[in-house]
Amino acid sequence: MKKLVWLVALVVFSTLQVAAQEDLEGCKDSPMFNRMPNTLIVECSKNFDLVDVKTSPDKTEQIEGTKTYIGYTYNYDSKVLPPSFYQIVKNHENALVAKGGKRIYYSKEEGVATFLTKAGNKDIYVILQDYGGIGEGQYGLTILEVEAMTQNITASSMLDALNKEGSIALYINFETGKSAIKPESQQTIDQVAEMLKANPALKISIEGHTDNVGTAASNLTLSDSRAKAVMANLTLKGIDKTRLTAKGWGQTKPVADNSTEDGKAKNRRVELVKKS
Repeated sequence: MKKLVWLVALVVFSTLQVAAQEDLEGCKDSPMFNRMPNTLIVECSKNFDLVDVKTSPDKTEQIEGTKTYIGYTYNYDSKVLPPSFYQIVKNHENALVAKGGKRIYYSKEEGVATFLTKAGNKDIYVILQDYGGIGEGQYGLTILEVEAMTQNITASSMLDALNKEGSIALYINFETGKSAIKPESQQTIDQVAEMLKANPALKISIEGHTDNVGTAASNLTLSDSRAKAVMANLTLKGIDKTRLTAKGWGQTKPVADNSTEDGKAKNRRVELVKKS
């Protein structure tokens, strides 16, 4: 269906604008990438949408977020051979790797490549689609921005959960692969401190958990260092360290399916466990 829409757009574009060799009015490149040489934008859109994201040979996930789509056609008047889809993939991959991103899927046969990177508090999926059946050098670029899991939680609601369930999962955002707490998560930790100050008899265990990306050993170390980072933050706020313990469990206690990005996000957590 997408190829049909593309073909219609390409025919209209070729009829009305090829002579001018200009991008479709109102469309522009993503600031994330330099476009391929000798290409023109034939289609663009931006909206909140549910997108099918190919993440492995046997898995396509439906992920929602802010979707930007840009369709490119090759300018054959340039008299230069158009790039292969693999060249297009490598051009985008080089730009993303330089900023800490990675390719998570590529299939020449399917004409699809998927990348994952991060910016601020967002996971960003980049999807390239090859429309070589229409003409070499024709491709679509989808950029899907997904807000990282956040949590608006109060000291009283945390206390209620600890008293009723004995534990509560907090989604504290850390720098990728590190134990440095991101600024947007400081409010959550502030609420933990407020809860502890209001209940001086309460003692908690701070327990870190990860998804299954990386080795089990490195994840155990990472989860432990993150739990200790939260503990250190609380002691700086005046909480007696004798009321706190910190422990990392790595990837050993998942609460969701690690084969999906949503599941991985849920598994990356810090749990507070009430101590008797």
